[in-house]
Amino acid sequence: MVDNKAFYKNLIRIALPIALQSLMLALVAACDALMLGRVAQIQMTAVSLATQIQFVQNMFLSSATAAGAILGAQYWGKGDKKALENIFNIMLLFCGIVSVLFFLACEFSPQVLMGIFAADKDLIRIGSDYLRIAGWSYLITGVSQCYLTIMKVTERVKAGAAISSAAVVINIIFNAVFIFGMFGIPRMEARGAAISTTIARICELALCLFISAKPDYIRPALLRLFKIPKELFLDFMKQCLPLMGGCLCWGVGFTSYTAIMGHMGVDAAAANSIAAVVRDLVCCMCNGIGSAAGIIVGNELGAGRLELGKKYGLKLKNISFVIGFISTAIVLAVTPIVVGGVILTDQAREYLIWMMVIMSFYMIGRCVNTVTINGVLDGGGDTIFDLYSLVVCMWMIAIPLALCGAFVFHWSPLAVYACTCLDEVGKIPWVMLRVKKYKWVRDLTR
Repeated sequence: MVDNKAFYKNLIRIALPIALQSLMLALVAACDALMLGRVAQIQMTAVSLATQIQFVQNMFLSSATAAGAILGAQYWGKGDKKALENIFNIMLLFCGIVSVLFFLACEFSPQVLMGIFAADKDLIRIGSDYLRIAGWSYLITGVSQCYLTIMKVTERVKAGAAISSAAVVINIIFNAVFIFGMFGIPRMEARGAAISTTIARICELALCLFISAKPDYIRPALLRLFKIPKELFLDFMKQCLPLMGGCLCWGVGFTSYTAIMGHMGVDAAAANSIAAVVRDLVCCMCNGIGSAAGIIVGNELGAGRLELGKKYGLKLKNISFVIGFISTAIVLAVTPIVVGGVILTDQAREYLIWMMVIMSFYMIGRCVNTVTINGVLDGGGDTIFDLYSLVVCMWMIAIPLALCGAFVFHWSPLAVYACTCLDEVGKIPWVMLRVKKYKWVRDLTR
């Protein structure tokens, strides 16, 4: 039988720090948008488009850290610390290579990258200046994400949340200083946002290294960095490759949505940028529950308690609907505050109001799918389903409709935005059927 009191206590203990960590990370984008929005609409829009490069990078990093979290949660439930060190090594190698490649692209080809998301020359120029500086933070992010992932799966979630929160506070403070020009420092606007992001990432990595040096923390076994057991590496890749496919499908798809809206005019791009910030902030709650679901289910399955893991998964699936309806109410409640909080043209303000209404319904599907797919199913190693669902719902339905609406039928930006929200809602029945097949109830440890 499920001990409800113990279950909810454990869920809250894990989910709250992760939700806080997710919230703090989303606040960076929110503060960038709000502060730059007080400077000029074009500055805010350019930075919002430029950060899509990091969004794509995070898709690669997320596939590696998610695979590490899936295996790590099960091996932690089993009590195998040496396997966790080897998993840490694999993540470091993968994330290090990805970070170097994105850093080089931002330093040497920023105009090409910005040209993907915008046609306006001023947007490309401002965004390119941002990327040349922010590219240094992309070099560091991959390493710190590996440390934060291991802290999460080894139940050091409070330490991880504290590190992320400290980095965000540092980012916000330096944002204000460099964007607006304080204490004798010149006003740097978009370039100031890039400098503050880079400083925050350096501080985040330093804190990760300092805290992980304490006893009982899992650290990478650098002497064994290139001596990873073949079986464990293959297990990692078996989880990582479907996750990477799913992350890339989702990430490139979301980036395509931004690019489509970016080519529908500055007003549509500006409204979409603000709506995206609100979406990421509200999603923090379901991100925390989703990550906690993967850890809780993975711990039980790795420890061999398959039936209990199965019951936990079903309970978490039901909770995801409650989180979805709460998120819908939050989006509708904050709409007047958000619309009045930034400087927009009248047309952009009208777009933003209706985008928020459309997004409120989208939040139900987003929450259900985040908790159920990225939490419950991934916790048991059923990572291939996410890829299937994204190919069908996003790439065969939502993106073609949005492209045709924008460039063939010339629909209004609001109709095109509604097309970009179809995929999450459309997946819900398919996800419920997948859960009932119980392919995710598996022990992945050796």
